[in-house]
Amino acid sequence: MNRSREIIRTSWIGIATNVLLAAFKAAVGILSGAVAIVMDAVNNLSDALSSVITIVGTKLSQRPADRKHPFGFGRIEYFSAIIIAVIVLSAGITSFIESVKKIFAPTEPEYTTTTLIIIVVAIVVKLLLGQYVKRKGEQLKSDALIASGSDALFDAIITLATLLSAAVMLLWGFSLDGILGALISLLIVKAGIDMLASPVNELLGTSIPAQLTSEIRKEVSSFDGVHGVFDLILHNYGPDVKIGSLHINVLDTMSAHDIHRLTRKISTTMFERHGIIMTVGVYAIATGDSRRFDLQTQVMQTLAAHKEIVQVHGFLYSETDRMLSVDVVPDTSVHDDAALVGQLTSEIQPLVPGSEVVIVVDHNYCE
Repeated sequence: MNRSREIIRTSWIGIATNVLLAAFKAAVGILSGAVAIVMDAVNNLSDALSSVITIVGTKLSQRPADRKHPFGFGRIEYFSAIIIAVIVLSAGITSFIESVKKIFAPTEPEYTTTTLIIIVVAIVVKLLLGQYVKRKGEQLKSDALIASGSDALFDAIITLATLLSAAVMLLWGFSLDGILGALISLLIVKAGIDMLASPVNELLGTSIPAQLTSEIRKEVSSFDGVHGVFDLILHNYGPDVKIGSLHINVLDTMSAHDIHRLTRKISTTMFERHGIIMTVGVYAIATGDSRRFDLQTQVMQTLAAHKEIVQVHGFLYSETDRMLSVDVVPDTSVHDDAALVGQLTSEIQPLVPGSEVVIVVDHNYCE
């Protein structure tokens, strides 16, 4: 299935549905001489705007990468979702203001059989359209489609609330129009804010989902020669483009040719299974040199003894460079990296007198 083609196809269904609903209202309005119905038909045409924005955003996101944008234009989809979310948010705020006005100045609704039929048809069509578009958006992981479907659902809910409040007014003479409208408007405003959160977070950069993290670690660890997976980082440049990096532990006796072959197999697998362009770095586990092996064990045990340290890796000791380096991952209770480095360095330094000790503080970018 071509994801972009499906998104555009779904959006065209949204446009066609709104146009047909507008034509139906316009025809009835002209035949009955009801100007309000004709104006409502025009409003339905404007409802197709979210689908148009989705199509335009999807088309633009498929532009090939160029020199200035080497990772392509996939993130344009997020901007489309933001625009639609702002439209929903604006509609909710406008609806809330109008509803509050009706609380203090209620008006008695005037409905004819014709208008009631049109309202019922509009509610049914919008509910079906909204559910379909939103469901497709969830399947295709398209924030723009999800927002567009939610927009149609909210239109149906507002219309239904108006119909119910009118029924209460006609039967019992009490107006719920303003109160019900205000409550639903607040829900729409909250939903608009929630819709904004997803694409905005994607643009800012979110942590890697726990399930994807677990899958990648399990898959990479399954390769012969891999003795640990660390430093997993992913950058999202749209639903179809992900750039990532990770480190693996290998024995220091492994040849450069074997390391090259292993890392190539890992990066190929990551692209085929997850669509991730993955760079694979290497940490060497000391095995052959007894001095280096004993030092590695002592350093790792010393650092791991700290309850605030959740992971230790990347040990490197070079007698030639007179340098010892190791990476630590602290938990969320650590807020002062410099103080932590100072404390750990003071503990490790006596193990390698005359050598420089470099403690690298890594952070967890996964959920």
